[in-house]
Amino acid sequence: MKVLRDTWLIFQRHMLLMVRSPLWVFLGIAQPVVYLILFAPLLKPALASLGADSMIDAYRVYVPGMLVALAIGGGLYVGFGLLGDLANGVIERSRVTTVSRVALLLGRSLRDVVTVIVQSILITVLSLPFGLITNIGNILLGYAILALISLAAASISYGIAIKVNNPNVLGQVINNVAQPLMLLSGTLLPLALAPLWLRTIADWNPFNWAVTGMRALYAGNPGDASVWKSLVICGGLVVVAVAWSARLFARSVR
Repeated sequence: MKVLRDTWLIFQRHMLLMVRSPLWVFLGIAQPVVYLILFAPLLKPALASLGADSMIDAYRVYVPGMLVALAIGGGLYVGFGLLGDLANGVIERSRVTTVSRVALLLGRSLRDVVTVIVQSILITVLSLPFGLITNIGNILLGYAILALISLAAASISYGIAIKVNNPNVLGQVINNVAQPLMLLSGTLLPLALAPLWLRTIADWNPFNWAVTGMRALYAGNPGDASVWKSLVICGGLVVVAVAWSARLFARSVR
């Protein structure tokens, strides 16, 4: 119970800081909106071989992938904020408190999850004029997948930040991790268009399963096997990522 209480307190603190500076939440969707307007219209001819006969079909393929990319990117880059707190002594001062060390990580990570969900809601609303129409229940289930992705990515980012403890090195490491993960998850274009060897490699990428499950939901197929597979795989990734980063986090503020 103490971990839950402490997590809630840390989460409230970071949410308050976010509410005081909401601009960066909107800045986080600037690039996805540009892609939504300038890139998505190119998808209809590109996806014609996959049965995309209208712009609605194209946006149902692109928007879910873009939301997963937002969750991955938004989660992986939060480690820079932790490095700022380390440099300013915020984490150092936590050593004299009785707050659970695991809660210090989980509270921050849950703030990052809320940020991604808010951004995803804004993008979904902005996609409605382009013809993106799907069941609200499917959208909410999709947000559950995004929450798992964001929590896993944020935990990994915090763990890497603690290990390297250098913003320049962290930037290089995150870029080297994020790019192949996104390319091998088919966030921009379905991997069904890729050669067999690339699809085989992508099967080992948990975020590829997440994109597939999200697209099934936005296509109105919540019963598709890819949906529950994405939930199970992303849930397992969360357990591993949180356990690893929490152990590092506890050691760093011991």
